[in-house]
Amino acid sequence: MDCTFCLIVAGRLPSHRVHEDGVAVAFLDRRPLFPGHVLVVPRRHTGTLTELTPEETGPFFLRVRRITGAVERGTGAAGSFVAANNRVSQSVPHLHVHIVPRNPRDGLRGFFWPRGRYADEEEPARIAARLRAELGAGAEAE
Repeated sequence: MDCTFCLIVAGRLPSHRVHEDGVAVAFLDRRPLFPGHVLVVPRRHTGTLTELTPEETGPFFLRVRRITGAVERGTGAAGSFVAANNRVSQSVPHLHVHIVPRNPRDGLRGFFWPRGRYADEEEPARIAARLRAELGAGAEAE
């Protein structure tokens, strides 16, 4: 078991837990963007969001929702940033959702990466059609 988050879930690495049950474990990020930055992980090792089973998805995100409210209330934040990387920029290969307390003028500027534009009006139409086709093809798999 080399997964850092699996070691935390198993209690073999220290963490400041804020929640745990049979579905998820939530703990403070060791290098927070702001105090109260929480990571929520599924108890079962799951590398990415797309590896979470349909039966696990709802219960897991109910925990994320509940913990998001607790982070906002517990830190006195005006809101929060909730995000998960999927493979790229995923520092630990175990699904984890970041819940970061946010306030106006806290220094974070929207997303952390540059945004762009489509080359022309046809490009987004082509991409949307490809995604709709994938959703249709994936319907049988779920």
